[in-house]
Amino acid sequence: MDVPGAPPRKLRIVVAKAGLDGHDRGAKIVVRALADAGHEVIYTGLHQTPEMIAATAVQESADAVGLSVMSGAHMTVFPAVMAALAARGASDVVVFGGGIVPAAEVDALKKMGVAAIFPPGASTAEIVQWIEQELRPRVEGAAA
Repeated sequence: MDVPGAPPRKLRIVVAKAGLDGHDRGAKIVVRALADAGHEVIYTGLHQTPEMIAATAVQESADAVGLSVMSGAHMTVFPAVMAALAARGASDVVVFGGGIVPAAEVDALKKMGVAAIFPPGASTAEIVQWIEQELRPRVEGAAA
């Protein structure tokens, strides 16, 4: 229960790198920005399977999973993580992400249920703003 005047609760966000994608500088920057904004952030590290990411999200009671995909495997990784979350009864965990995703495929990912895609060049301020304006209402509305 929220107390009037109290700061909002910290959202729990898992940031993950799936598959053989070894480029994690951007993910680490996002992790730091989200933590600096007051969220609890769990970074899975490199080379995670969708099942490992979903297991971490469930174990950590995550509100959201942020996927960083630089390998071009986004049309495989996002649906696989969402299916793994659903298989664990966690389809309410919001999935968002960023990386190298062609603009033409962003709409397809959103139709699959991905909440947001941040392209190369998106600022950490933009991601934090989305967390507060879009993710927080989804999470807090679902908890009500």
